[in-house]
Amino acid sequence: MDRYLEFILNHYILSLALAVVTYLLIQELFDAATKKFGSISPLLAVAKMNDSDTLVIDVREADDFLKGHIENAINTPLGNLNTHLPKLEAHKNKPILIACQTGTRSASAGKLLTKAGFEQVFVITGGMQAWETDYKLPIKSAGKQKH
Repeated sequence: MDRYLEFILNHYILSLALAVVTYLLIQELFDAATKKFGSISPLLAVAKMNDSDTLVIDVREADDFLKGHIENAINTPLGNLNTHLPKLEAHKNKPILIACQTGTRSASAGKLLTKAGFEQVFVITGGMQAWETDYKLPIKSAGKQKH
């Protein structure tokens, strides 16, 4: 035990780094275990959209949405999502897909929707960037459709 204390005292920066990394790993595992929304790839999202009455919510700002979005998606910026929850009540038991630019804002929206009682919430992994660039799926922009 004395050797451990000696190591910690002599290498306090390494010891602090180990403590921080351990904390972050535990936090990530805890977040993953308690997360109630799922992640879905763009291809599986298309299949889900074709199979059921799925609502697609784009949480990007309006100008990004107008540049290109998934067909039939509704634009509700993340900052306004809380105020739009009553309008989404009819979809509480139906699948909801959430898209943003890269997938980071979607996770926040997923947490918000699951806290509000929505049961089938899925975040599109990689967001619109993956949808358009990686998977080359069609998007709709300013009245026309891009392929």
